[in-house]
Amino acid sequence: MLSDVVDLLACPICADGLTLDGPVLRCPSRHSFDVAKQGYVSLLPGGAHTGTADTAAMVAARAAFLDAGHYAPLAVALADLASGTVLDAGAGTGHYLAACLRADSSASSRGSVGLALDLSKHATRRAARIPRVGAVVADLWKPLPIRDAVADTVLNVFAPRNPAEYRRVLRPGGRLLVATPGPDHLAELVGPLGLLSVDPHKDRRLADSLAGAFTLADATPLTIPLTLTRPEAVTLISMTPSAHHIPEPEIQTRLPSTPTITTTAHIRLATYLPT
Repeated sequence: MLSDVVDLLACPICADGLTLDGPVLRCPSRHSFDVAKQGYVSLLPGGAHTGTADTAAMVAARAAFLDAGHYAPLAVALADLASGTVLDAGAGTGHYLAACLRADSSASSRGSVGLALDLSKHATRRAARIPRVGAVVADLWKPLPIRDAVADTVLNVFAPRNPAEYRRVLRPGGRLLVATPGPDHLAELVGPLGLLSVDPHKDRRLADSLAGAFTLADATPLTIPLTLTRPEAVTLISMTPSAHHIPEPEIQTRLPSTPTITTTAHIRLATYLPT
């Protein structure tokens, strides 16, 4: 609930702290933001564009695929590394954030909470259902509507990176966990189906983008074999950026006619410490 995280939030207009006044967030300068009936709030700055946000169909596909446990090894690995107050930047449905809070057996005694940021209102509606999680529509490329030094862990799973802002919101001793697809991620589907591919130089670009704000502490490759039914394969593709370019009926026609489809998720999970 937003009441659990309101002391972490900042006004996107003036950066003052926010307080919850009934169904409205307010700052001392009298800027106000209505809380949606589903429990999330939009703290997008004026003129923000949401054209790249996940659609309702993409979010539904993501929820179905992740809730089925296909990427459980990634959720477990993140939960093992995360602790304290967790900010999920690009949270989607909040699947990984929820796993981190569940795994922290002392979270309730410490009052630890999770904060889900995503550009998609459809995603934040789902994230708002998770206990001890506040969900906020926000643009990760802009200054985050978050106070300084309030997070122990920042998650960044297949999402845009804003190193200066992630560094600002982390407490001393905090950590940034970044999950990125490897060059061979879902290669058995990407090539034959003409899906968007991963930049082979992604790791180098990631290192360059974080240099000066973070230092790499550890990097672990995760290999997750997947044996999917045709509907599950459609769901997987429908939750990726390729869904912005290939309609679901076209995905259906591109898939092989076999009853099951095998592919492999290649993911790099890296831990970064603030410099």
